[in-house]
Amino acid sequence: MAVARSTVLEFLRLHRYAVQASVKADGGPQAALVGFVVNDAFEFFFDSFGSTRKAGTLGADPRIALVIGGHTIGDERTVQVEGVADHPAGDELLAFQERYFAILPDGRRRSKLPGVTYFRVQPRWLRYSDYNVTPPQMVEFEGPALSG
Repeated sequence: MAVARSTVLEFLRLHRYAVQASVKADGGPQAALVGFVVNDAFEFFFDSFGSTRKAGTLGADPRIALVIGGHTIGDERTVQVEGVADHPAGDELLAFQERYFAILPDGRRRSKLPGVTYFRVQPRWLRYSDYNVTPPQMVEFEGPALSG
């Protein structure tokens, strides 16, 4: 049985946090927990301070990976994402912020602090894995399949 896009989006929207990973200039790893929201095109959005390691790393090399799920005992579902981070602006930024503040209200307070920056992750590849069922179900999205 194929896993529907709507199932993957529903799973993602049940979660508030992702582990974000990128590569530092010296080739070493950088990872952090970030609060996120996701739109129907599987674009992820999160905030950070410009002074953080993640902001510096993504500024030098926008490639990024995210892992969502795996923190609830007995729930063996995850999403892995590989993509590129950028900074949305204008109406795109406002639309992401509206959704972000509704889901993560502390983001509104942070938005008023100096140095806050916003990242959008445009996925290039996404895999949903569900080991709660037998046989396990997995689905991958790439290229045009990501945008719907």
